[in-house]
Amino acid sequence: MSDICSYYELLSLDATARANLLKRSEADLSSFTEKVRPIIQAVREDGDAALVRFARELDKADVTAGNLKVSEQEFDEAFGKVEAEVIEAIKFGIGNIRSFHEEQKPEPMWLKEVRPGAYAGDRWTPISSVALYVPRGKGAFPSVTMMTTVPAVVAGVPHISIVTPPTSDGSVDAATLVAARLAGVQTVYKCGGAQAVAAVAYGTETVRPAIKIVGPGSPWVVAAKRLLADVIDTGLPAGPSEAIILADETIDGRLAALDLLIEAEHGPDSSAYLVTHSRVVAEVARAALPDHWSRMTEQRVNFSRSVLTGTCGGIVLTPSLEESYRFVNDYAPEHLEILSTEPFRHLGSITEAAEILMGQHTPVTLGNFVLGPNAVLPTSRWARTYGPLSVTDFVKRSSIGYVTSTAYPELAKYARQLAKYEGFSSHENAVSEVRDPLIR
Repeated sequence: MSDICSYYELLSLDATARANLLKRSEADLSSFTEKVRPIIQAVREDGDAALVRFARELDKADVTAGNLKVSEQEFDEAFGKVEAEVIEAIKFGIGNIRSFHEEQKPEPMWLKEVRPGAYAGDRWTPISSVALYVPRGKGAFPSVTMMTTVPAVVAGVPHISIVTPPTSDGSVDAATLVAARLAGVQTVYKCGGAQAVAAVAYGTETVRPAIKIVGPGSPWVVAAKRLLADVIDTGLPAGPSEAIILADETIDGRLAALDLLIEAEHGPDSSAYLVTHSRVVAEVARAALPDHWSRMTEQRVNFSRSVLTGTCGGIVLTPSLEESYRFVNDYAPEHLEILSTEPFRHLGSITEAAEILMGQHTPVTLGNFVLGPNAVLPTSRWARTYGPLSVTDFVKRSSIGYVTSTAYPELAKYARQLAKYEGFSSHENAVSEVRDPLIR
């Protein structure tokens, strides 16, 4: 059954083999980086003309300089192309996502009296512009539109745009346009890949430059973000999908196999593991995969089979529950689903995961579409230092300080001592007797 799914017994692996399980498909971007450089340079020099050329060459899409930006008519027509049930689902998802992210929004300003008469705090203001990347290569993703637009709108960003690859006829996925408008975003550009990142970094005749870009993308997009990181804020690192299904002995292996396929079907560059200390769960899950595949489309079967039989996916049998925890924390997954009849007993042992979905009724599907928490998540072990996309990704924080005449003498005394010790004469003078006759 090795042709069905890669199967690893953790206890039998040496350190190198175990480390290889932690690698993602985008670990080495060198080949993409060299291909991306000329694309970025072309967009910087030729603007719209380069975007049109790359749309035709790379996306095989009929795009012109005159229709790079989605028109009002295209937005209107999109609502007639999407089934009413899908529009209802988008509205439902946006409602939950908005409710969740409104709770994240920080207070505009807070101040604390740190000493009598001395106040310090923070003020939060929205960033001025952001571009949201919505991928298209392996499917249509209105869900990504929902997840990126809603927190940006809740944060109050004044200039929000979407960049997304066009289809062959030069249009944009209709459901993506529906989701954008329902979330409150009306600016969408028909460009994807590295050229889209370059366009919003430098701007073109049509594309307005932004100061930040967020959203998941292919290795081409990730490579472009890295090359342009000194031009535009590239946000949290979100590359190809990855997930771990952590299952204990209380779970039916067929359920574990069902959920293992969720992120594996995104594409051959995804990563997906079932991690369990139960040999029964592992064996039942592996045997159940063909049955689940029989109910999937051929494209998604091919994608998920490629992942699960490759080097970035499969079943990992650990010698103990503690070793399962250790593997999960070492992997630091984008999505973690804890399958257990008592999932909260495992939660305290998990410290490194961007998203943790608990129990048999919380598959990754719900998190990706309608639950509310953001599904744009850090990949490639960046969950060790980054969290999910949130409202705070679209606002910036300024420190606020205010010292009264009552508090000034005490603070000045200690600041002067430290300034003198560090050898900063002007710092010292600014809080010395030189200042006293100059203030009221």
